[in-house]
Amino acid sequence: MENSKSVYSGLLALFVGAALLGLSAIFVRFSETSPSLTAFYRAFLALPFLYVWVLRTKTDYSLANYLTKENILVLMLAGIFFGTDMAIWNWSISFTSVAHATLMANTAPIFVTLISFFFLKEKIKTSFFSALILSFLGVNLVILSGSGSDSFKLLGDGLGLIAAVFYAAYILAIKRLTNSLPPAHTLFFATVFTAIFLFPVGLLESESLFPKTKKGWIVLLAYAFVSQSLAQGLITLGISRLSAHVSSLTLLIQPVAAAIYGWLILSESLNLLQALGGLIVLAGIYLATREQD
Repeated sequence: MENSKSVYSGLLALFVGAALLGLSAIFVRFSETSPSLTAFYRAFLALPFLYVWVLRTKTDYSLANYLTKENILVLMLAGIFFGTDMAIWNWSISFTSVAHATLMANTAPIFVTLISFFFLKEKIKTSFFSALILSFLGVNLVILSGSGSDSFKLLGDGLGLIAAVFYAAYILAIKRLTNSLPPAHTLFFATVFTAIFLFPVGLLESESLFPKTKKGWIVLLAYAFVSQSLAQGLITLGISRLSAHVSSLTLLIQPVAAAIYGWLILSESLNLLQALGGLIVLAGIYLATREQD
């Protein structure tokens, strides 16, 4: 691991980034455009901010050295994975609470390990599967106690889980890219491909391409700056400086922050069983990521 100064700065970047990312669902709730189009604007409007970060990043090689055919392919896949994740997750917020949607999305570390095991053929300790069972027991508790027989909330929770699978694939792609690309370049080009992927999806989904009011534009711009430029930028930077275990553990602040924002801004509440289920999910994710260290 890096020296203590790098570790502390990485921890701080991850903590602040995850806390800011918890605001994402709030922006989606206030957006005047459709879920997929809102996701497109998050990526598209963030590009100027991310490009400034690219310009301020010192590199040892020219851009052509970084953008090999393999890296471009992985960047395209990262864009598709992240775009699909955002579109599905934004839709999940339309049907369920901010806390539920964010909690479901934060099962991604579990899917990272499953994808690594079944598709990338990486070895996984058998103790991981007990953590996996624990996590999904918590997920079921959250869904059953909060959604009950409400089919719309159940749909929202299910969409959140599907989004987590695509976010897991995105994380694996980003992990691979940061081995050869600086964090700024990785996030910038992945975001470019995310915007390219989401634009036609948003067009097909929406009757209107633009928000109706000035307030709608402000929400989209704030969403792009806070969630994509600041939050994802800090998270990408933090991951590049810390181990996967420490990174995953620190990022678990996101569902906690989302629940607090939902309570403060949207007056959403959590019952005792939902809170218990959330704690069980986080405990399972912690055990799963720890076992893979």
